[in-house]
Amino acid sequence: MANRPTLHDVARAAGVSVTTVDRALNGRMRVREDTMRKIADAAYRVGYHARGLLAQNLDASKPELTLGFLLIKKSQEFYQNFSAEITNAVQARRDIRGRAVIRFAASQSPDDFAIALHGLGESCDAVAATAVNHPRLTHAVTEVQATGVPVFALLNDFAQGIRCNYIGLNNLKIGRIAAWMLTTRVRAPGKLAIVVGGNRWHGHDLREVGFRSYLREMAPDFTILDTLVNLETRQLTYEATLDLLRRHPDLTGIYIAGGGMEGAIAALRETHLCPRVALVVNELTKDSRAALADGYATMVIATPLAELCADLVDLMVQAAGAGGGGIAGQHFLEPRIILPEMV
Repeated sequence: MANRPTLHDVARAAGVSVTTVDRALNGRMRVREDTMRKIADAAYRVGYHARGLLAQNLDASKPELTLGFLLIKKSQEFYQNFSAEITNAVQARRDIRGRAVIRFAASQSPDDFAIALHGLGESCDAVAATAVNHPRLTHAVTEVQATGVPVFALLNDFAQGIRCNYIGLNNLKIGRIAAWMLTTRVRAPGKLAIVVGGNRWHGHDLREVGFRSYLREMAPDFTILDTLVNLETRQLTYEATLDLLRRHPDLTGIYIAGGGMEGAIAALRETHLCPRVALVVNELTKDSRAALADGYATMVIATPLAELCADLVDLMVQAAGAGGGGIAGQHFLEPRIILPEMV
């Protein structure tokens, strides 16, 4: 065919020798990735017939990594969004051939978390998990990392000092933000309630500490009730909120420190035709957005999922490349604060 682009045309457009282009095409000798990319781009610009082979060889030069993720609550909107953002973050990487393996824990028992963590560790180059803080998990992380697979704590910290890194929000700070909002929103000091998911969720413990410390320091006239545990379920939160409203008609504010906020929103709607109790919850979903719009939620503290997943995948790729090494540190992201006028 007349004027069909040749190796010489590709070499000229890429600014390299014909020999280098030939090596890139045939893979007889290794060509640096940046040079491969330059040649592939030039081949597409000039319309070279074998440009697809160049792109294939470029991909083949990238390391292949399988990244494992352990989440909870498969049916909940937040974790469905989380799963989608993880997939997007892995697919967006251009320096690896990455594959995301996403699993959901069968329950929130330490044994189920440990079994799932071991399973991911057997087939993945790095693992990130949302799990409870428990000695069983600490032991599991120790065993997985002994095989050279780095483990990251995700949203809730666990196996501190052993896991490779924690990535999520600064939960002590989150608790203080929630207390600030409730005490600012309520015009006169009154009773406040806090609901946590369970005694093994380290992040919830820190949120409670931050919440209570802020009240002691900045709003001592407020009364905080005994902490309630909802096991991260909508139904228990619903029942606990109804009971709070019945026993404390002077209740002025509630902070749901973990999951189950849908139950609190439903109970407040059912009890009060117009919003009377300030409510702070975590994560923006259809339920929390509607509650903000209707005035039944005062503020939502949300995790920036896209940013978190991009940073997490970057840390996992770095750790996997280091053969499982890394510093046991913390990687905090700034929360998104959503108010009623923002929805």
